[in-house]
Amino acid sequence: MNLLRNMSISAAVLSVFAITGTSLVAWTFYSTQERIAENERQVLLTQLHALILPSEHDNKLDEDVINVIAPEQLGSKKSVAIFRARKDDKPVAAIISSVAPDGYNGDIHLLVAIRYNGQLAGVRVIKHRETPGLGDAIDASRSAWIKSFDKKSLTQPTTRDWKVKRDGGIFDQFTGATITPRAVVNAVHKTLLYYQQQRDKLFASSEVKHATDH
Repeated sequence: MNLLRNMSISAAVLSVFAITGTSLVAWTFYSTQERIAENERQVLLTQLHALILPSEHDNKLDEDVINVIAPEQLGSKKSVAIFRARKDDKPVAAIISSVAPDGYNGDIHLLVAIRYNGQLAGVRVIKHRETPGLGDAIDASRSAWIKSFDKKSLTQPTTRDWKVKRDGGIFDQFTGATITPRAVVNAVHKTLLYYQQQRDKLFASSEVKHATDH
């Protein structure tokens, strides 16, 4: 009897600890979830505002967003986000989260900011796995190379010049690492072409679908 009683008490104690532990984990999750989401939002806004200044728009960039699927032009089979900047309800710029799928070590994720007139406001790499000391020069924290896209467009330079210098274009490559900058230049150029073709739809629609991308 004593053995059974002790086993019952032990089981009850373990149950209490299990319930308490589970409740504590759940409470911690729900109490920090909102803060984590807000931190992620602030990081995103910092990235977006590095390309389109807060003074240039009066809408909420992280709310005026659509998701599109355009793998041939934007480099991903998954949907990508397009953030739209407006001022006085007029379109100012689109920030397109496109992908360079042919980086040396895989996908290179970009934010490509294009003003309404088709001129680049800037480009930033937000995620990559390129080789440290070589391909990682695409990162704005490592070099100023990514800023060479500022104020470029489909006409300046011309289409034939939208290449790295080794391929006959105007963009610098890196010593010992041509594949990485080539991938980024190609992706930015394709993103500009996509924007030129879809600009009016992008600013007018709450959801954009492209039949040719199925």
